Amino acid sequence: MDSKYNFRADGGERIAYVRQIAVSELPEDLRLKAPGIDRLYAVCDAGGARLALVNDRDLAFVLARQNHFAPVSAH
Repeated sequence: MDSKYNFRADGGERIAYVRQIAVSELPEDLRLKAPGIDRLYAVCDAGGARLALVNDRDLAFVLARQNHFAPVSAH
């Protein structure tokens, strides 16, 4: 879960969507890295691509802002 991602991709909207995701919905390799955790928060770009997974909603918003995205909640 510590993969590097280039948040400064050129072009596109600078909106990040933050949504809660059940660990059970993730691929098996990611589920194995999150033992005992039921929910994570996904930070996604405007196109829906997942940029990051974090344990805490507030952290997801901070992460998005630190990378020059405007975070919004998605359901």
